[in-house]
Amino acid sequence: MTSYVAASRRPPRTLSTLEQARLLKLTGEHRDGFRDHVIIAVAFATALREHEIAGLDVGDVLHGDGRIRRRFSLRVFKRSTDDPADQDVFLSDSLARKIGKFISWKRAQGESLAPDAPLFVSRRHQRIATRTLRYMFRLWQTRAGFDRIFNLHAARHTALSNLYRATRDMRLVQRVARHKSIDTTAIYAGPSDEDIFRAVAQLAC
Repeated sequence: MTSYVAASRRPPRTLSTLEQARLLKLTGEHRDGFRDHVIIAVAFATALREHEIAGLDVGDVLHGDGRIRRRFSLRVFKRSTDDPADQDVFLSDSLARKIGKFISWKRAQGESLAPDAPLFVSRRHQRIATRTLRYMFRLWQTRAGFDRIFNLHAARHTALSNLYRATRDMRLVQRVARHKSIDTTAIYAGPSDEDIFRAVAQLAC
């Protein structure tokens, strides 16, 4: 991986494991945070971009018989760099279960479960806007008492950094990231913020 690191740009800013856990715990326990909890979970578990999250429909994640899809192809994605024929998204076991609970929650709220209905809606019952997603992500970080505030794209960087740290497989990360060039994916071979936290924990003081 030396060649990847040498050719890569500065590693992106990422959330630490503790920061990720704090966000998920806070939104998961807050009375009004369930929709946002699922959105953040999707961001951390799939590395989707904000406009890709906003563009999800119910039919993207739900089979006609009510089963949660474990794999689906994006309809909305970054068309300037990605190949339309290779836009697969894979759901982990835990995320599939969480989306299943979210579908039940939507049903209880009276939200549409039609295949072409938006998966995530605003308080005005319209498809959630990317601006709302960005505001939501900042809001929960503030409530969690973060020392620094990340933009929503940092969740994608965090997901891909986590995946590389777990697998050390650059080609696998490239496929999940849906990057056309592995040179773009190479930034995740550098040290993440989590790597730095772990390293400095060993320093004497």
